[in-house]
Amino acid sequence: MPARTVRKIVGGNVQQDGAGVKLLRVLAPDTVTEFDPFLMLDIFDSENSEDYIKGFPWHPHRGIETVTYLMGGKIEHGDSLGNKGIIEDGCCQWMTAGSGIIHQEMPQPSKKMFGFQLWINIPKKDKMCIPKYHDISKESIPEVKKKGFTVRIISGHYKDIPGAFRGEYVKADILDINMEKQAEWSIKTDVKSTVFVYIFRGYGYFDKNEKQCIKEKSAVLFNGGEEVRIRSGEDGMHFTIFIGNPLKEPVAWGGPIVMNTREELKKAFEEIDNGTFIKNGKYANHNLK
Repeated sequence: MPARTVRKIVGGNVQQDGAGVKLLRVLAPDTVTEFDPFLMLDIFDSENSEDYIKGFPWHPHRGIETVTYLMGGKIEHGDSLGNKGIIEDGCCQWMTAGSGIIHQEMPQPSKKMFGFQLWINIPKKDKMCIPKYHDISKESIPEVKKKGFTVRIISGHYKDIPGAFRGEYVKADILDINMEKQAEWSIKTDVKSTVFVYIFRGYGYFDKNEKQCIKEKSAVLFNGGEEVRIRSGEDGMHFTIFIGNPLKEPVAWGGPIVMNTREELKKAFEEIDNGTFIKNGKYANHNLK
């Protein structure tokens, strides 16, 4: 069985977004082609509330899905569908922006804000689908504990075990994995899938030759193959693996809106200006500016 090898390592850049949230942006517009269908990955990791407390006030999205997973802290969410709630340590929020949604994400004071937000592209034929919102509780996320590692199945499947959620448009497998020191873990993959991991803590080896030790705060993109093989280092390792089939479609990206053409982007921002952006929900055809 051909094992995947390391194709690229991405470290990301520290940035501010929203109303001044400090974050590590790992995936961005310049990584779109290689990481397709995954658009953006932001990492939140701070014990200083000033880094995150101003949050992400009301803002629009169209054409994407956002996946927010917390391993520490709390975030209050509200949106134009009328949803309200708080996600916290061990929980996940999966939002399908589709034809258009306006929402806010406001972190609450915590000892540590720790987690990620992933943007997944939506196929062209489904870009204008009805927006949806899913709260995924800590208790609903299956855990598989084996000698040397623990796997939390956020979405998709791990072996024959279904996760807490299954994406409708891009059926991504997202697994959060903690490995003990010098443990081994592997997973079979479709040879055509895009596969990458993000290392939160520790270091490890990501192909059978173990030529390169890759450290924390790195994303590792793999070449094609039927299996991923990973071995942790002396300190153990915590990482999340993301698996999804590429869309291979044009991407037109303008801030919070991701479409297929510049004309579609222009129309989206015109609709924001004239109050017709929201197609579904309690605020449909209302100007929320």
